Amino acid sequence: MAIIDIRQIKKDLRAKYRKIRMDMAPEEKRLKDNRIYESLINSKFYQNADTIICFVSTAIEIDTHRLIHKALKDGKKVAVPKCLNEMGLMKFYYIKSMKDLELGKFSLLEPDPKKCKLATNFKNSICIVPGFSFDPQGYRLGYGKGYYDRFLSKYNEIKIGICYNNCVCNKLPHGKYDVSVNYLFTEKYVKTINRHIQARQDRCPRCRKKLGGKYESKFKPRKQ
Repeated sequence: MAIIDIRQIKKDLRAKYRKIRMDMAPEEKRLKDNRIYESLINSKFYQNADTIICFVSTAIEIDTHRLIHKALKDGKKVAVPKCLNEMGLMKFYYIKSMKDLELGKFSLLEPDPKKCKLATNFKNSICIVPGFSFDPQGYRLGYGKGYYDRFLSKYNEIKIGICYNNCVCNKLPHGKYDVSVNYLFTEKYVKTINRHIQARQDRCPRCRKKLGGKYESKFKPRKQ
C-alpha cells in the first residue's frame, strides 16, 4: 500500500491556490474583496463583537485593511498578530491605527510591541482567519507554519474563515489537531459550520433546553 505524503499534497494545493490568486485581475479582486467586506460588516458577528482579531492582508490575500479601518472607526478593539519565533508562537496586540504596524517576519506587517498593548482577553470577539483555501467542513489550508493552528486550538470564541469562492476545496486534508472555523465567508455566500452550534450548546446551559432527554440549541444555523 502506497504511503501518502500529506505534506506534498498540501504544498501542491498551496501552489494551486496561490496561482489562482496571483492570476486574478485587479478589478475582479476588488469586487470580490468588497462583497466579502460588506458581508462581514453587516453580519451579526461583527456588529455584536467588542474585539476584532484580524490578520493584516498581503497583496494576494482578501483585503483586511479596510475592515481594520472600519472596526477602529466603529470604536471596536482591533488585535492583530505578531509571529514571535520559528516554532509557531504568535501573539496578538491591540492597534489604534495602521501606523502601529511595522515590517516583521516573512515580510508581513505586524504590530510594534513598543507601541501596542498585548491582547490577552478575547471575550466577545471574533477572529478573522486567513488561509489559501477552506473546505465546506470549515478546515483550512494555511501557510504551513502552524501559527494559527496553535492559536485556534485555545481560542473559544467565533472563528470566521474568509476565502474566494474559487479557492474553496471540496475536502482538504487535515489532522485530528486541526481546528475548523465556525463560519465561512466568500463573495457568494456565508456558510454555517454546525460544530459551532454544538459547541455553544455544550458550553452554555442558558442557551439550551432539555427536550426528551436531548438538548436543543437556541442558535439556529442560517439557511444556505
